[in-house]
Amino acid sequence: MSHSTVKGSLTLFALLAAALLTACGQQSQTEAFTSAEPGASETGSATGLAEAAQSEDVRAFSIGKFSATALRDGGIDVPNDNKVIGVGRTPEEVAELLAAAGLPTDTLHLSIQPLAVKAGDRTLLFDSGAGSAFGESAGHLPASMAAAGIDPASVTDVFISHAHGDHLGGLVNAQGALAFPNATIHISAPDWAFLKAMKAENAANFGIAQYDALIAAMTPKVAAFEPGADIIPGVVKAVEIRGHTPGHSGYMITSGEASLLYMGDAMHHSVVSVQRPDWTIQFDGDAPTAQASRKALLARSAESGQRIYAVHFPFPGVGTFERRGDEFVWVAE
Repeated sequence: MSHSTVKGSLTLFALLAAALLTACGQQSQTEAFTSAEPGASETGSATGLAEAAQSEDVRAFSIGKFSATALRDGGIDVPNDNKVIGVGRTPEEVAELLAAAGLPTDTLHLSIQPLAVKAGDRTLLFDSGAGSAFGESAGHLPASMAAAGIDPASVTDVFISHAHGDHLGGLVNAQGALAFPNATIHISAPDWAFLKAMKAENAANFGIAQYDALIAAMTPKVAAFEPGADIIPGVVKAVEIRGHTPGHSGYMITSGEASLLYMGDAMHHSVVSVQRPDWTIQFDGDAPTAQASRKALLARSAESGQRIYAVHFPFPGVGTFERRGDEFVWVAE
């Protein structure tokens, strides 16, 4: 990918973050996938986490015998101007897809929803939300966790999908201290190196606030892993999904015969990314590789019936992909 393309992508991320900060009152809502294993979609019974109230910010479900909770952190609204989603297409092409799905055609909404899972004596958190990076439009994970009855101090492991602000910004609080003080932070070795190499002066280009405090707080807690690593054997396995960042990782969560793939930023929009996986999103560091990853993930998941957790799809982001003719569609639970 050329330097000018990378620079343009990062500048746009910074502009988007700045726009969200100034709109505080407008809160809303083929190879790359080869390490993933097909998984059953049975949910079974779950015990462990406190019974979470079902609300617009909290949704409890199960993964086999594990209890899981979708936790809303906030959302990002982007205009249908082909600068972020559908780069190189036209607003009319994107609008046609959105209209067919019964969605507004002028704006695309991306939710932000980390996932908590109680697995035996461990409480796992997948991504940490945006923290202070996007103003009042995001950063609500602490409130959602409180509503779900989950104490941040009880979190034993945080799994970061990649080094963008809406996924790791919530690791520190407003004072720069660790939000999950007892947790090991799991991040791929390539993305940990990528994050440390950013430096404070350009971290905002990746939507990251409090960069120096973030690195200082994270460093003693980080357990970097190699792509595809079996992190908690039999429970959490990293799934390399290439193209978004140098070490972007999904996570396969397994309980007996049931499994859930937390897919990180392999896809952003539940209609555009799924039905047109070869369309470019500006935040992908290597767009052609990311497009190939999306297509491979869609094909394999649809064939196996793999249950998916989509952090940016409409809340709560749990469902499956289905092949319909020559296209795929997202089927939410």
